Amino acid sequence: VKTSFIQKLPTAKSNHRKFLQLFPYAIEQFNLNEYDLILSSSASIAKGVLTNQDQLHICYCHSPMRYAWDLYHQYLMEAGLNKGIKGMYAKYVLHKMRNWDINSTNRVDYFIANSEYIARRIKKVYRRESNVIYPPVNTRAFTFMAQKDDYYFTASRMVPYKKIDLIVRAFNDMPSKKLIVAGTGPDFEKIKKIAKENIQFLGFISDDDLKKNMQEAKAFVYAAEEDFGIVPVEAQACGTPVIGFGKGGLLETVLSNKTGVFFKEQTSTSLIEAVTYFEKIKFDAELIRLHAEKFSKERFEQEMKVYVENRYSAFCTGR
Repeated sequence: VKTSFIQKLPTAKSNHRKFLQLFPYAIEQFNLNEYDLILSSSASIAKGVLTNQDQLHICYCHSPMRYAWDLYHQYLMEAGLNKGIKGMYAKYVLHKMRNWDINSTNRVDYFIANSEYIARRIKKVYRRESNVIYPPVNTRAFTFMAQKDDYYFTASRMVPYKKIDLIVRAFNDMPSKKLIVAGTGPDFEKIKKIAKENIQFLGFISDDDLKKNMQEAKAFVYAAEEDFGIVPVEAQACGTPVIGFGKGGLLETVLSNKTGVFFKEQTSTSLIEAVTYFEKIKFDAELIRLHAEKFSKERFEQEMKVYVENRYSAFCTGR
């Protein structure tokens, strides 16, 4: 692993975002001249590496940089940078980042999107076509269990866009239903304070405890709008249905009324309605597990191998 100079800057490991204006310059310092094929995995600036006409660059894109595009206003508000001198400077930096982001798409020969949802975003922002290859989920690490306990489960980093507070507020209004929450983050204490007695917080838990809770839960609850969403697939690998927000990548990983149900709005009322509807349906745990296998690590490796070999073969022939 070779890191950029940002790694050595003071406080970079604890708060790398304050060096945002240096990101494009940093990625352009990597000398990749000795390679024939470059694969970049990018949700921000990795696709901006410099290449030449004898190199093939394939970018596996998880999203155009969200803080500069679709999450621009939310990012500024949550960081407290929507007003004042600091706000003006942050907006200027993000404006420059958007210009660089668009210009650097010309350095990519082919885009792969991690979902149809992201393929549409790539088309909208970059005006580029892309092929979809879903990310790898280690489904073998999650054991199927048909027998479920009488509780709902969610696990996430406690940050605003994950909407854990929304889930907690919804279950506050369903006191007869037990919710177990796993994960830590900046909003942990704030969310814990608003929870009622039917909600249990585990904080940080081991992988084994995460699997156990996923296996035994009657449903995994997920309220974020994700580009793909690995965790809901892991839950399905346990044979556990998902109650999720019906937007983004989740629409591609959860089958409505077969491996889970959706709620239409990011509101506690909408989630409560989804839970009520969920409890009227009988789910087949074996079918849910089988569906999760469509996103396995082995499938990902095979699809990537075929895609890259075909593109590289055509590139060499054309050259």
